[in-house]
Amino acid sequence: MAKKNIIHSVGKRKTGIARAYFKEGTGKIIINGRDFDKYFPLESLRVVAAKPLTFYSVENKFDIYVNVAGGGLSGQAGAIKLALAKAILLINPELKETLAKASMLTRDPRVKERKKYGQKAARARFQFSKR
Repeated sequence: MAKKNIIHSVGKRKTGIARAYFKEGTGKIIINGRDFDKYFPLESLRVVAAKPLTFYSVENKFDIYVNVAGGGLSGQAGAIKLALAKAILLINPELKETLAKASMLTRDPRVKERKKYGQKAARARFQFSKR
């Protein structure tokens, strides 16, 4: 973005796409207009999404606004994780090695495999009958 004091980054996972915006503020995290804890009902998803924040504390420094679309909650949490890690890297480039060792900067390439013709699903076959 062209505006001053706003850091923007994008993260993807499966079919989820997250856009994170860091603005100077008090440390609140808003996802799609909702509070972070209300958006993710499961603690495990909150831990995955907020993992990059353990390397760089945003308390009393930045407000984080995230727009996320597509996929399910798990894919969205992974997309938010990547977007936050990329934004933290823009704020503090010295953390690159630490974030890379924790595999925060790599996009997870695993996506759903397509269904093939003549089969029941991506890998499952129709049941074979000898007689």
